[in-house]
Formats: sequence, structure tokens, C-alpha cells
Amino acid sequence: MSGLMDLLNSPMGKQLVSGVAGQTGQPQNKTADVLSMAMPLLMGAMKKNAATPGGAQGLMNALSSKHDGSILDDLGGLFGGGVDQSVMDDGAGILGHVFGAKQPQVENALSSKSGIDAGSISQILKIAAPIILGYLGKQTRQQNVSSPEGLNGLLGGLMGGGRTASKQQSLIETFLDSDGDGSVMDDLAGMVLNGGSQKKSGLGGMLGGLFGR
Repeated sequence: MSGLMDLLNSPMGKQLVSGVAGQTGQPQNKTADVLSMAMPLLMGAMKKNAATPGGAQGLMNALSSKHDGSILDDLGGLFGGGVDQSVMDDGAGILGHVFGAKQPQVENALSSKSGIDAGSISQILKIAAPIILGYLGKQTRQQNVSSPEGLNGLLGGLMGGGRTASKQQSLIETFLDSDGDGSVMDDLAGMVLNGGSQKKSGLGGMLGGLFGR
């Protein structure tokens, strides 16, 4: 199962890229690059948080109420008149929860690899976070996930499942637990953006072919 890849390559994914690019004034190809890096990082950070009982229950509660997937029903409306400030505030809250103190490091790493300024990266992540959480909420309903164990399994499945997911998760944990020297983040971001020329495993293998790269 390659849920994230399916999402980004779907009509909804293309609408997401187009809408976020329009909102931030960034080129679509660069926006696509940022999203293809940011989405597995967000999903991996959520999976890491959900590894604790309290974290898993908190995420389950969010997915069964505010983030039930309804945001996906009208992405055209979401982007049509500019993304509502409440959505941006919601995204900021999600990012603060899943990345914590590592958020600036994540934004700077994505900025250095994509060539987009960190301020615009922050905007892209704030828009993407509620949509990704909505996607996760929709999946939990469709697959009748009702336990922390089931949620962890779903997150692993969306990240590719099996050994690939384990490799991605260890990379993501290294990224989020980095001491801030930038080298691990550069390696990870480089793997994602240059996946076509890297070994076909982990994040690089899953995302290297996205958007014709």
C-alpha cells in the first residue's frame, strides 16, 4: 500500500499542489517538491506521537471529531477565496504538536533543499497539515480503525508498509531527534528530493518518481 504516493498523484493531490502554490505564490513544481517531502515527515511524526497511549488517544479523538475528513470534500472551496485563517491557525497548532521544538529545523531543511524561503515553507506546512490529518481521519473511518494499535497500523500502511515503512520511520526519527547540526536533515531531504538517483528504498524510493522527478 502506498497511500501517500496515491494521494499526491491523485486528482485531489494535484488540486492540493495547485491550491497551495496559488496561496503561497510559489511555483507548482517547487510546491510539489516541498509537499512530497513534508507529507511523509508529518505522517512519520504523527506515527511517533501515536506510539504512546496518550498520544494515540489524542490523535484518535482529533480524527473522530474536527479532523474527520470533511475538509477534503471541497478543496476547490477551501482554496477558492484564499485559505481561511482558522485553517491556518489549525495547521499551526498541528505542526506545533507533532514537530514541537523541531519545527524550525524541519522548515529550514525543507527551505534549503527546495529553494523556497522558510516563511513560505511554514505557510505550505500550515495548509497541508489539516488536509493530511483530514485524509487520515477519512481513512480511519473507511477502514473502521478504532484502537491505538489499528491507528499505528494504518499510519505504517500509508507510509508504505512493512520494511520500507520501518526504514522511513527510523529516518524520520533520526531527523526529528537530530541535534540540529543540519547534516542528518540534509541527508534525509536530499534522499527525498533526489530519490531517482538514490538507492530505491525508504523515502527516496517511495517519493523519487513523484511529479516526474
